Amino acid sequence: MTPSPSLYRPAAAFDALRLPLIGRVLRHRYGRLALQIPFLALAALLVYDGFTGDPLAGRNLATVIPWVHYRGFAVLALLLAGNLFCMGCPFTVPRTLAKRLSGRGPRFPRALRSKWLAVAALILLFFAYEWLDFWSSPALTAWLIVAYLAASFILEALFSESPFCKYVCPLGTFNFVYSTLSPVQIAVRDREICRSCVGRECLTGSYSPQPVILIDQVGVNGAPDRTHAHSPQGTLGCGTLLFAPQIKSNIDCVMCLDCARACPHDNVGLMARRPGTALTRADAFPPRYDLAFLIIILAAFGLINAFGMVPPVYALMQSLADGLGLTAAGLSDAAIEAVVLIAIFLIGGVLLPVALSLLTAAAARRLTRTVQRDSLRAALCAFAPAFVPIGFGLWAAHYAFHFLVGFLTIIPVTQYFLQDHHLGWLGAPNWSLGGIDSLEVVGLIQMIALLAGFVGSLLAAQRIAARLYRRQAMAGLLPWALLLLLMMMAGGWLFSLPMEMRGTITFS
Repeated sequence: MTPSPSLYRPAAAFDALRLPLIGRVLRHRYGRLALQIPFLALAALLVYDGFTGDPLAGRNLATVIPWVHYRGFAVLALLLAGNLFCMGCPFTVPRTLAKRLSGRGPRFPRALRSKWLAVAALILLFFAYEWLDFWSSPALTAWLIVAYLAASFILEALFSESPFCKYVCPLGTFNFVYSTLSPVQIAVRDREICRSCVGRECLTGSYSPQPVILIDQVGVNGAPDRTHAHSPQGTLGCGTLLFAPQIKSNIDCVMCLDCARACPHDNVGLMARRPGTALTRADAFPPRYDLAFLIIILAAFGLINAFGMVPPVYALMQSLADGLGLTAAGLSDAAIEAVVLIAIFLIGGVLLPVALSLLTAAAARRLTRTVQRDSLRAALCAFAPAFVPIGFGLWAAHYAFHFLVGFLTIIPVTQYFLQDHHLGWLGAPNWSLGGIDSLEVVGLIQMIALLAGFVGSLLAAQRIAARLYRRQAMAGLLPWALLLLLMMMAGGWLFSLPMEMRGTITFS
């Protein structure tokens, strides 16, 4: 029996793929490529200027665009449109070529299929950013872009999935976590269609080196009366191995929309949802330590990264250098800075938040008398998503400072680049252009972002506590609320201090 046409009608929820123009572009075979090509051209421009342009950071596109503008636009895009930057990621442009090289290669090693590698990559990037001063080096920033492109292509070519995006990429990991706040998510329009789907193209793709006909339905006469084809013009499946009807959150979703393009039933959409819905759903986040600590550590690094821009960091680094005997040992400034940064990052960004979150989970179990019912892992993993809003608030407040005080710097830097290449049709650089002059206004915006994140986390924690503990919800919420309050107060203190554009530190 042929399924009723009503099964193919879109759900009542808003679906961006149903919009007249935007939806058609997004669903088109080359829709994502149309977004990636401009980003790839921009990446090539940054690499070129990074290697050949002015070594002064404030005069080079390679440092101004990534460290001032990209980060500001990224947090805004994550909040409003989800993982838009992974959708347009230029590093995966050669994915089709890489997949044809790998064919049906092996999966990523089982031991590495977790977020621990992503946590390590994030910490390594944060450390390298501070120690090597990426923000002040156009050449190093250019090398970072080249390394991203090479790592993405190599891993895509070696493995059948997309391990770089799912398990390695620090930027993608950041986007995965905070896109869970966004108002859009991949979803299916009708689950019944997915139950009877024979190809599962949203997962496996519709690409085939040779044309293949798949039978969807056999008629009463025994002959197929509904089929679809796989071909060389088909679409690759989900690189992060997500099955569309089972997607509960934006974790691991790069929003490439290959699932929507590959689906022969036009049953996959980019649906609207209430922002942050996934944070309080019991089934949205797998109860795994790696994912829970990724969320918590990423929020903690929102504090640590901002701490690197305020005056007290220099006093702490000097104290650590003296206390560890590094200055007396006669080590170079670079070596001393590396050791003290590792100490600050591991203690403040990893050990302290991990210990505090475990103690908080244990306290909540004690206060609610659920020690026998819930394991420590279950309690921790249930509340870990509540750290997403405050983490986002911390990062948004930090990046807002860079963006708001320097968003107009792109104009003179572009003028300088064109003038340096004898294309000065935009005129001479106007280096007086910057951004918002009033630090009070910038500080107010930072505090609003921080408070909004704190309130969002508190509301999420309250709903999680109500779901887990019912009548004991207030007792279960209290330890988590105190930890969130401590993070908010630490952020408020940091953003009340004068932020510096950091220079070279000399130990004495």
